[in-house]
Amino acid sequence: MIQIGVIGAGSCDTELRRTAEEVGAEIAKNNAIMLCGGLGGVMEAAAFGAKKQGGTTIGILPGNSRQSANPCIDIAIVTDMGHARNVIIAQSSDALIAVGGEYGTLSEIAHSLKMGKTVVILDSKWEIEGTIKAKNSKDAVRIAIDSIKVK
Repeated sequence: MIQIGVIGAGSCDTELRRTAEEVGAEIAKNNAIMLCGGLGGVMEAAAFGAKKQGGTTIGILPGNSRQSANPCIDIAIVTDMGHARNVIIAQSSDALIAVGGEYGTLSEIAHSLKMGKTVVILDSKWEIEGTIKAKNSKDAVRIAIDSIKVK
C-alpha cells in the first residue's frame, strides 16, 4: 500500500486543523496509509481524518513510549531519536504533504526533497524550490498519489 506522510506543527489553529483533517480523510478515501509524527496538532488532526474514513495510521514517535502517540494512531513506532525521527518519516513515506508547519516541518521537507520524494505544500508560509503547491486537500492528495504512480 501507498504510504503518504503528513507533516506539520505539533499545534495548530482551527483552520489548519480542519485542513489537516481533510488531508487525512482524502488519504484514507484513496486507500493509502497515513504516516505522521504521531503527536498532536496537524499530526493528530490528519490521523483523526483518516480514522474517520476507516483508514490506517502510523505514528513515528520521537520518544520511547507508545503511550505518547495521539489516540488516532493505529501503529506507533517509537524511535527515542527526538527530531532525528524526521528522517525516518521522510524515508518511510512515498510522498509527503506539508500542512502549515514550523522548523521541524521544514527539516522534514528538506530531508524528503534530498531523498527525491514529492513534497506537496498546503497552507504553508514557505516558498521552497522543488515542492508543489496545492490548492486544497483533495488536490494535495491527488498530486501526491499521481507522483507515486509515475515513479
